[in-house]
Amino acid sequence: MGSISLLMALLLVNTLLLASQLGPQWFVQGTLGSTWLALEAPLIVGVFALLPRQRWSTVTAVATACTLMLLTTVVFADALFRQSFGRPLNIYLDVHLLSSVANLLTGTLGPLGAVLVAVVTVIAAVLVTGSLALLLCRLGVRSKQLKGRAAGLMLLACFVVLTGLRTTSTELPVLARRTALPAVTVATDQARHLSRMLDERRVFLAELENHTASYADLPGLLQGLRGGDVILGFIESYGISALDDPRYAPILRPRLDELARRMATASLHLTTGSLVAPTQGGLSWLSHGSLLSGIWIDNQLRYDLLLASGRETLIDDFSRAGYRTVALMPAITLAWPEGERLGYDRILAHKNIDYSGPPLNWVTMPDQFTWSFLQNRVRDKTASDPRPLFAELSLISSHAPWTPILPVLDDWDSIGDGSIFAAWENAGEPPHDLWRDTERIREHFALSVDYAVAAMTAYAERFIDEKTLLVVLGDHQPAPLITGDDASQVVPVHVISGDSELVQRFTDWGFEPGAFPHPTRSPRRMDAFRDWFVRAFSGQEIEVNTCVSHLQ
Repeated sequence: MGSISLLMALLLVNTLLLASQLGPQWFVQGTLGSTWLALEAPLIVGVFALLPRQRWSTVTAVATACTLMLLTTVVFADALFRQSFGRPLNIYLDVHLLSSVANLLTGTLGPLGAVLVAVVTVIAAVLVTGSLALLLCRLGVRSKQLKGRAAGLMLLACFVVLTGLRTTSTELPVLARRTALPAVTVATDQARHLSRMLDERRVFLAELENHTASYADLPGLLQGLRGGDVILGFIESYGISALDDPRYAPILRPRLDELARRMATASLHLTTGSLVAPTQGGLSWLSHGSLLSGIWIDNQLRYDLLLASGRETLIDDFSRAGYRTVALMPAITLAWPEGERLGYDRILAHKNIDYSGPPLNWVTMPDQFTWSFLQNRVRDKTASDPRPLFAELSLISSHAPWTPILPVLDDWDSIGDGSIFAAWENAGEPPHDLWRDTERIREHFALSVDYAVAAMTAYAERFIDEKTLLVVLGDHQPAPLITGDDASQVVPVHVISGDSELVQRFTDWGFEPGAFPHPTRSPRRMDAFRDWFVRAFSGQEIEVNTCVSHLQ
């Protein structure tokens, strides 16, 4: 029984520590990864095989089991972050995302499904932790026997030899190449992240001192817009990979060719560039914050510091120039105090949007309805408020799980309150079926971005005129699952207006006439946008080469 307990304990500890390989790797790629042995496993089990049977050893076994479960959770979360956001987990900054995970589960599985997943997860964690504690205790029972001591010593020797090979050899044997130290690696990474974040506040405040905070004294603030409406739209997960990756280009590039043709037919002017986003796979508010503030916001701490600083943003610039400012955010289903801090005149979140259609998995409403609502309920001017409009909107149809894929309706008058979209409530593959096949996920990603661009094209063709400037860009690249691990964080930016002079300002900044960005020109970061935009459309002009690119 002692040998069986030892083997079972070794297998369970190893499996827990390799959660980053045996969990996300299997789910996403259908493989178990290249690592077979977590070197901490023989160390832990070997030590317990040598412990005498004492009351304190039982307490130690329970504490060790709980610690291993906590480490497993961190290791698993770290692997998910790498697959989802293209970066490692930072506990110091990312703990707040637990609420976002809950919202995503609720939106995808429904409230009952989300609760069921949470309950099953907790029960499984408790059962696994209890089983591991019991196995480690049993090892202590047999520790006085020579056989148990020999097994413990062998496991410790295995740990010492393999760890030594990893640290001293450049050419590893096959077995050593299949080993890792996941718990040590994650613990070291988190300590390094904490150290960096403790210094981030000082660095960020220094950056604030070196950037223009307010354009109140700038002559002719935004007068170059000639009092026309300005619409700033962020398309979810629309990255440059949609245009450059051979898996997606055959779908998206013809759509952009069509965009160029239809804009020309409608006598609209189109230019396209690209910007570097501060995030990938999610955390869209970091991109919004960077573009609006003119400060590089690539983590949650910098975002929180920005909000706490009271620094003005592009929203304040438009307000000071006599615009009414509106945020149209259909994905926001909870309180959004950040929006209040940013100073919009009006915030239209999910609860404030009169949508009578069904949610489409995570997507609360399709993009075409959002565009229609913008035109019919937001852009309407009244005698009591004739000011021009600055509207920022989030377009979320290309958000995971990328099912169902809707058509763009030709009859915009039929959209109304969105009831017409009930026909697609149960259309398409269920997310839990679609996400079993990586290739199908990628296909649906491309189709959903294609829909988002098609809806934008149809809106611009019908509703954009010489008194409107439309700027539409991706909020970030999709997750590494879609782009691959080495993809850039560049996103396309399309600018459309019936006024050629408005569009020409962007072309002078380095954008390319048409629907595609310049293939070789180095893109600026999103934080370069605010300073350039305000100066370019105000009494003072700036030359392209005077704008700091902030490239890293």
